[in-house]
Amino acid sequence: MNQKIYLSILVVFLTLFSFSQSKEYEVVVPDLINPWGFTFLPDNSILITEKEGKLILFKNRKKTEIKGLPKIYVRGQGGFMDVELHPNYKENGWIYFTYASQDGGGKGGNTTLMRAKIDDNALIDKEILYKANPNSKKGQHFGSRIAFDKENHVYFSIGDRGNRDQNPQDITRDCGKIYRLNDDGSIPKDNPFINNKGAKKAIYSYGHRNPQGMEINPFTNEIWAHEHGPRGGDEINIIQKGKNYGWPKASYGINYSGTKFTDKTSIPGMENPIHYWTPSIAPSGMAFISSDKYGKWKGNLLVGSLKFQYVSRCILKGNKVFKEVKLLKDIGRVRSIEQGMDGYIYVGVENLGIVRLLPK
Repeated sequence: MNQKIYLSILVVFLTLFSFSQSKEYEVVVPDLINPWGFTFLPDNSILITEKEGKLILFKNRKKTEIKGLPKIYVRGQGGFMDVELHPNYKENGWIYFTYASQDGGGKGGNTTLMRAKIDDNALIDKEILYKANPNSKKGQHFGSRIAFDKENHVYFSIGDRGNRDQNPQDITRDCGKIYRLNDDGSIPKDNPFINNKGAKKAIYSYGHRNPQGMEINPFTNEIWAHEHGPRGGDEINIIQKGKNYGWPKASYGINYSGTKFTDKTSIPGMENPIHYWTPSIAPSGMAFISSDKYGKWKGNLLVGSLKFQYVSRCILKGNKVFKEVKLLKDIGRVRSIEQGMDGYIYVGVENLGIVRLLPK
């Protein structure tokens, strides 16, 4: 073989090999604006919420918009948010999602949990399971993630809606809480505040600012959640029944102006975070790696960063974050993360789409 031809082939091979070695992801669902939440159906198609108020079915490389959505209040951080399947979806067909709604008292909107089924690419049998009140015209802190435990309780988060000094610490008020319902929307008889006069009976934990990541740890069955702090003080918490997570009485953050609103990072009787970020990374989306696709990464926790546009691979020792490694650096604002039925990790990125994280 001519030496020049051989060298040319070698250069092309090395270039392709280098590219394949350095490639971290591949785009699976292109051209999405804000994929706030997504989940995988049993046939491996994907249901995707677009914050602007669309529900998209991605199947066979084709997007189909699902019709019949409720009226969605799009304002600031609010819109169409998370989506999850019932654990027994194959048998009952129930899909659960959160969105901002203007229903109820007052101007503006607030976070709502609904379940419905899909038939002929349209929502049917729609049932509102919970609507936070009162409405507010503020555009911040709607939450909102959904998770199911092994008893088919549905958990969902609602942020403090910008009312820091009233909502999070008051169990007679909605917002700044994580809630637990039975899958039909009824209140579990062992909810922590069911016998408290005036309390919102669906509350499971309180003292939260704006949780935008929540998952059941598949190794311990604990509920893990993260939430936005103010300027600094983003947190990861392990959610326990009836516990107070401190906001705004205790925080590692400060006001955006640089002033303090509390001098306490810990208060007896309130739960401390297992991890916090200062400066804030603006966390959104959360997933545990429980498959064998990523080798030694199994057991790691993944958290998306809206602010710094990467995925944090949190290496855990017990219930502590031992080390963080940045993945997908500068990919864009990471909004959502899920482990697919195939064991691969998928990441929703604003103004890009949904990408598959490739094993090293």
